[in-house]
Amino acid sequence: MSLKLRKSKAPPPPPGCPIHACMSLLGGAWTTSVVWQLSGGPRRFGELLHDIPGISPKVLTTRLRELTAKGAVTREVLPTSPPSVEYALSSLGLELVPVIDSIVRVGTRLREMTLASHRHDKPSSRR
Repeated sequence: MSLKLRKSKAPPPPPGCPIHACMSLLGGAWTTSVVWQLSGGPRRFGELLHDIPGISPKVLTTRLRELTAKGAVTREVLPTSPPSVEYALSSLGLELVPVIDSIVRVGTRLREMTLASHRHDKPSSRR
């Protein structure tokens, strides 16, 4: 006996699915870390490299270029000697911060639930 196919109660996705556009922006490795660090204010490349342990200079360069090209980050060449560059979140980039914060909160809850379930699953050493 086959089950009857139920009609979806979810609203249809918007045309062009903006969710995919947003996730393609945030989906790159280290992207959320870069945005998170820039949420504290403008940073130079070396500062970001120091602030994000484990990221390579190549990946940081790629992420900053992508975020700049998509309008989430601004790049300003400062009139110093030698010249230096500062990166900052644009208004679009600032809109991503609460999204990332929400993901962090859900991730924290998931981790807590996983840890709690592992504590309950462990066999007792008492017999």
